[in-house]
Amino acid sequence: MMSEAASHLPEDVTAVQQALIAWYEDDHRDFPWRRTEDPYEILVSEVMSQQTQLDRVVAAWNDFLERWPTVDDLAAADRADVVGFWTDHSLGYNNRAKYLHEAARQVRDEYGGDFPTAPEGLQELMGVGPYTANAVASFAFNNGDAVVDTNVKRVLYRAFDVPDDDEEFERVARRLMPEGESRVWNNAIMELGGVACEKTPACDAAACPWREWCHAYETGDFTAPDVPTQPEFEGSRRQMRGRVISILKDADELEIDDIGPRVRVDYVPDSDGEGSREWLLGLIRDLEDDGLVEVVEDGETIVARLRR
Repeated sequence: MMSEAASHLPEDVTAVQQALIAWYEDDHRDFPWRRTEDPYEILVSEVMSQQTQLDRVVAAWNDFLERWPTVDDLAAADRADVVGFWTDHSLGYNNRAKYLHEAARQVRDEYGGDFPTAPEGLQELMGVGPYTANAVASFAFNNGDAVVDTNVKRVLYRAFDVPDDDEEFERVARRLMPEGESRVWNNAIMELGGVACEKTPACDAAACPWREWCHAYETGDFTAPDVPTQPEFEGSRRQMRGRVISILKDADELEIDDIGPRVRVDYVPDSDGEGSREWLLGLIRDLEDDGLVEVVEDGETIVARLRR
């Protein structure tokens, strides 16, 4: 009896696999993290790449590894410096810098400097979820499962008419990946989604290797699964948090009313709503809860500084 996952795939799965791997190995984007099997370097690239364009990540990745070349170097670093680096390079979500720093300390202190090699072990590291753990296991150790991100879902949805259902995407992705080939396979299928099967497809221009099997190519229906939209960054709370971190990075500590005008030009301490002291304190308290900032209150004076 044909499995539910196999029902979405062509009869000759081996031909599908070989076509994609040959296409990838013939020509692909040359990102520097694709030239290493160092789990630390790969983890840094994966954390930086979350909701950040890969072309922008390259310079930040190189700068980061120049400053902290090994996991031990990062573990020994001042957390405020790591968070400041994240802000300076506009990588967004400063929590990622904190978690990456904490993960480095775990590897040093709990694993003797050696990364776990399986996805399950990697998920024990701070801030490392199932997707990132699987990516590091695949690209560093060739020991992962099939990666399923937004790009992969779009490819499977279009090529093999897979329903927009996470469990079904996982089943089909696992069935497609050749056993013991997670490194090249996951790189290849994500490259396919990033180069040939983007939101606006480039099937012929990118010489998509799956055209002969692709349902979308045959029918001309290039709709894609629903993807949650990323909120606008400009003027967002995320942007304002980043500004607070950037301001505190260049000062030992500052009173809250000295921070306010640098975060927003329309800062009015005693006003209501956004731009008020109450609004700014809420922002700083959020950063304090995230372990990024320390807040000291002395009567009516409120001082903030980066946690070190």
